Amino acid sequence: MDFQFFTGKAMNGSAGKPNRRDFLRVSLLSGGVLLSGFDKLSGLIQANRGKKIDPFDGGQLLGLLDFIGESRAPLNAIIGLGLDARLYADLSSFTLEKSITPTEQFYLRTKASESLASEKPWSIPIRGRVQRPIDLTIEELKRSAKPMGLHLMECSGNARSTRFGLISVADWVGTPISAILEAKVKSRSDYLIISGFDQYPNNSVTSVPGAEWMFTWEQLQAANAFLATEMNGQALSRDHGAPVRLVVPGWYGCTCIKWANAVTFVDEDAAATSQMREFAARTHQQGVPKLAKDYRPATIDQAAMPIRVEKWMVSGKIKYRVVGILWGGSRLVKTLEMRFNPEEDYVPVDEFSQTTNDPWSFWSHAWTPKAVGTYMIRLRIMDPNVETKRLSSGYYVRSVEVKEI
Repeated sequence: MDFQFFTGKAMNGSAGKPNRRDFLRVSLLSGGVLLSGFDKLSGLIQANRGKKIDPFDGGQLLGLLDFIGESRAPLNAIIGLGLDARLYADLSSFTLEKSITPTEQFYLRTKASESLASEKPWSIPIRGRVQRPIDLTIEELKRSAKPMGLHLMECSGNARSTRFGLISVADWVGTPISAILEAKVKSRSDYLIISGFDQYPNNSVTSVPGAEWMFTWEQLQAANAFLATEMNGQALSRDHGAPVRLVVPGWYGCTCIKWANAVTFVDEDAAATSQMREFAARTHQQGVPKLAKDYRPATIDQAAMPIRVEKWMVSGKIKYRVVGILWGGSRLVKTLEMRFNPEEDYVPVDEFSQTTNDPWSFWSHAWTPKAVGTYMIRLRIMDPNVETKRLSSGYYVRSVEVKEI
């Protein structure tokens, strides 16, 4: 563009003030250039809208910080036998793209009993307050089985002493229990106890034999509970309840009966089972009710915790990224907050979005510690409509030691 106009010379080269025609010409030319530039800038803005800058882009991952003050039991390895067996899942490698727990790494709270016979045909007798007792065969369950999707399971005893490793997600195949019972059982009571094989040659030092939980018909329907025959594309493994186990999405694992072998319809004044009494405190009951009907649903509240703390070198500086999971509950969370020590303020988690309560959601947060030292990572959900009993009590707080900033 000829900017002589702005030097006091007319655009035709002669001295003097610009006339109206010159002014209009310059306005149109300059406006065209500006509009052209604006169009390009607008295009860039539109192309990058919604894209967040990754503060770790171009950086180098140096390693992970260990969580301190927790058990040093091995991860992804079975320890103990029978009721005393445990497998703590290593959660540190899970991501949005890798969210399913491989079957061999899926947590175990009890290993299959040596007394469990596998050679004879398996069936589930349906008895109690029914018009006509029947037996549900494993062949019938397999014929009616369908994909049930991804579901999370958490042991009610998942705690710091277990390295918070009693939680996993699998892709299940099974039969909705309410559908098959409705087709098979025409007259019934509203309460039913589902039992599983639970006999062991040796006494346990950690638990009480007897795998039974009572549900109402409505509870099983609302949870879309199902009798699972496959997990992660294969038949159930022996230790995970083969040939059939109950899965109650959104409820603690103690209700997800393995080696299911009986359904009994009972009166509303049925006594609480030994398993219900054993897990009363861990499922947040009021004391230890004597009657099964007085037990609250053993549902998992909304909860969150970090699963790894990454150490990075970015542009010559040390930075940290906290990665975690959120699960449980029945309401979606809009904002998740965290803090790194009691004296610090809570701040919104950087990268967080929840689209479903089951199985789990992943989140991450860029963190630059102010000093070396020990940090306690705690999360919270500021929504009065969301139940967070364990989260609010500090149950899932995890600590790390930062040695370099």
